[in-house]
Amino acid sequence: QVQLAESGGGLVQAGGSLTLSCAVSGRTASRLVMGWFRQAPGKEREFVAAITWSGRNTHYSDSVKGRFTIARDIFNNTAYLQMNNLNSEDTALYYCSAAEPPIRTVVDSDEFEYWGQGTQVTVSS
Repeated sequence: QVQLAESGGGLVQAGGSLTLSCAVSGRTASRLVMGWFRQAPGKEREFVAAITWSGRNTHYSDSVKGRFTIARDIFNNTAYLQMNNLNSEDTALYYCSAAEPPIRTVVDSDEFEYWGQGTQVTVSS
């Protein structure tokens, strides 16, 4: 069983930066596909970014490409989401997720079996 714990959310001004962390426990994170999703009030959960644990493959939604960077630390069993140039549309509850490969597509939240509780990111304009 895999447990995920997010941290690093908070309130930031537009144009600012935040880094979210996702600690993986319960088993080694090797071979997992790690993903970040977000859900704004009144909206459906949407894909943000994903990375294979090897780090060889990453994928981003068009809305965050060029501003967000997903990474993982093998030794600390932690995934990260570095978020730069934040704007009000980035305000949401951010979830860390993990999936056992193979998966069909990283943009579908149904492909991910494990989820954290979420961490709130609020961007003030």
